[in-house]
Amino acid sequence: MLSIFSDFLENCIEVFMDDITVYGSSFDTCLDSLDRVLNRCIDTNLVLNFEKCHFMVEQGIVLGHIISSRGIEVDPAKISVIAQLPYPSCVREVQPFLGHAGFYRRFIKDFSKKALPLSSLLQKDIEFNFDDRCKEAFECLKRALTTTLIIQAPDWTIPFKLMCDASNYALGAVLA
Repeated sequence: MLSIFSDFLENCIEVFMDDITVYGSSFDTCLDSLDRVLNRCIDTNLVLNFEKCHFMVEQGIVLGHIISSRGIEVDPAKISVIAQLPYPSCVREVQPFLGHAGFYRRFIKDFSKKALPLSSLLQKDIEFNFDDRCKEAFECLKRALTTTLIIQAPDWTIPFKLMCDASNYALGAVLA
């Protein structure tokens, strides 16, 4: 897939595995890009599944995220069940929660630090003890996942700062 569209990448198309996203700065530009991509599909005998295609939309779900001109948002359908989750009672219940939460870590400020009490439960040869720190971390991550912000691209016309920090337990960066 990448080889078929290599000259379009980061210009008017993004490819992830078998998912293609065509974009443009205006409706006409997007239409022109879509025309070029569809012609390339014809030229290379690439068959698209029409039922999975969405054309000329202002927002769409891509890899579990809602993408629009506003930015990138968490897909509510993916996280709605999180709010109802009970406390994990064993390591096997902590692992999928952290995996799911980790998928959306870019939306959660200080994710590594907040998840540390839960992550430490995954260490080998320790007794599972879901203490108050773990409960607080679990609730904090649930809240963060169900009330996330929209990640927006920076406005390059105004000045901004990139602030980074790291410790033995966590790392993070903020573009402000």
